[in-house]
Amino acid sequence: MSTHEVDVAVVGAGTAGCYAAARLAETGHDVVVAERKSESEAGHIACGDALKGADSFPEAIPKSQLEPAITNPGVDHGRFEIPQLDTAVDIPVPGELAVVDRWEYGRRIIEGATDAGAEFHYDTVVQDVRQNGRVTGLEATRKGEPVTYDAELVIDAAGALSLLQDKVDFDGTTFDTNVTYSQFCSAYREIVTVEEPVPWEDALVFKPTERAAGYLWYFPRSPTEINVGLGYQMTEEPMQLVEDLKRDLRSRPEFEGATVTDKLGAALPTRRPYDSAVAPGYVAVGDAAGHVNPTTGGGIAGAAYAGTYAAEAAIDAIADGSVGEADLWEYNRRVMDHFGARYAALDVYNIFTTAYDVDDLMGLLAALPVRKLSEALYSGSASLGLWPKLKTAVRSVGHWDTIYDLYRTKQLADDVLAHYEAYPSDPGDFPAWQARRDELLDRVYARTGAEPKY
Repeated sequence: MSTHEVDVAVVGAGTAGCYAAARLAETGHDVVVAERKSESEAGHIACGDALKGADSFPEAIPKSQLEPAITNPGVDHGRFEIPQLDTAVDIPVPGELAVVDRWEYGRRIIEGATDAGAEFHYDTVVQDVRQNGRVTGLEATRKGEPVTYDAELVIDAAGALSLLQDKVDFDGTTFDTNVTYSQFCSAYREIVTVEEPVPWEDALVFKPTERAAGYLWYFPRSPTEINVGLGYQMTEEPMQLVEDLKRDLRSRPEFEGATVTDKLGAALPTRRPYDSAVAPGYVAVGDAAGHVNPTTGGGIAGAAYAGTYAAEAAIDAIADGSVGEADLWEYNRRVMDHFGARYAALDVYNIFTTAYDVDDLMGLLAALPVRKLSEALYSGSASLGLWPKLKTAVRSVGHWDTIYDLYRTKQLADDVLAHYEAYPSDPGDFPAWQARRDELLDRVYARTGAEPKY
């Protein structure tokens, strides 16, 4: 059995893992990335391919490294198709937006981390963690042979429902173990080529499935190469929903004669960020810590920053000679300050939608001022105005009850946002912070009538 001694062992060569590895390596730390896929397949990940905010990504991997993977920088809005009303709603998306070739993007970030000095071990399946009061490394199989990694710190970038979190002993830690299968969704996507440009080449197209627990997407990598897919809660039958996608594809004239070039599936969080993603010797990042916008499924930008913040917390902790929770805590705070608070507030709207009929929600979408809805989706809150103004804005009286409930829910989402923005600066204040957050969520459930999610 071979043993590798490193400063940091990273599990997973996705966005969070690569940015963490690049940041660590550029500061002179020995870092190895254990990736289960082969070198030729690494970076091939199921994704909607939409990329928001690449203009402000962390600098550990230069933006110039990513640019060749950006295939459609011309998308600038979302388009929600509402079949119940035979209409569509165009919603502007603030900030830089693009569609990428995710596999090429994956290769580019691996190359960027390699250029920074990180070492990648492909065909490496992590099976267990080494721990003795804290996580001290990994046990894995590399190309069929057993291998161990002794490390000051392990960064878990292994994706949604990470196996490592079943192996670490979190007793007595703050690490969030309030994680259940129902807080995640499955995603399936195909890359489809068509002969003629699609008429919505500048839009990210969304459409509800026939069941409320899913949605379809059509994201144009180019005018003639489309990422088509669906997301659905793990409580749903996957094949039934995949058939919804195929049925919709057959009904759209722009896909007549289309060719499928790639198929892939994955799981992703549709939940708030982990309350705490640190334990002694261990940090979870990206999908492995719930760092995904729960309303859109977008997670690339959050993962890039989470990986960077984890690396910087590791750098400081290793320099100080201690990798306990308190030493790593600044990572939690930076995540919440940057995007975690917004994502937690957006999860309130996710909870809201579980309590209402999909037809009513689609009618509400068609009636709302679209710019206000865009602000809600991308900022975590929205200035929807006073109730009388909302009432005037709605074109159909049939949705007044729902719009009023949404307005009340928005007020609660604002309270949740403010609470997460006051995330504690050290673990000592964490239990009180959690207790107050749970009180706020109880009010959300009471307001919406939704089943508790956590």
